Amino acid sequence: MNRHSPWPSIIGYQAVWVLAVWQAGAGRWWPAWLAMLAFALWQFVRGPAGHAEWLLMPVAALAGALIDSIQAASGLVHYAASLPSAHLAPLWIIAIWLAFSLTLRPTFGFLRGHPWWAALLGAVGAPLAYNSAAGGWHAVQFPDGRWPASALIAVLWALAFPALIGLVSKLERDHHTLPEPEHG
Repeated sequence: MNRHSPWPSIIGYQAVWVLAVWQAGAGRWWPAWLAMLAFALWQFVRGPAGHAEWLLMPVAALAGALIDSIQAASGLVHYAASLPSAHLAPLWIIAIWLAFSLTLRPTFGFLRGHPWWAALLGAVGAPLAYNSAAGGWHAVQFPDGRWPASALIAVLWALAFPALIGLVSKLERDHHTLPEPEHG
């Protein structure tokens, strides 16, 4: 497999997501952090990673904390394993956001320069992921129904995802040493 192929990032991230959601549904937040740390270590070892990823991780964690805290505070989304508070983004979902940040360059590089496509992908993909977490996993609940929660999630992700992709582009322009991800 090509060293720059997006597939290892996709598969690794999905493994983190499944473990985090499965364990959150069982009331445990900490396995998400162990999985995220293992994925981050693996991503940095397999490279190329560097300055961009180190900057993307805290920005994505803050974006995720804000987005998921808005969702929790709205009452439209309830999270299992809701440490630190039922009204804030839970720790397990912050770990997912950190892992997600490591997929932005290798997996979503094709969206650079295409904010409308990024917005559409965020608006469609995020509600699917949250609804999946609510399904058999029971990591997320929608007390007022799936549609109001999905609408809020879609709007927030339609704003956040292009912003994160734009940040990737900016970091690559500012740090010319970052290689273009190769697909294929």
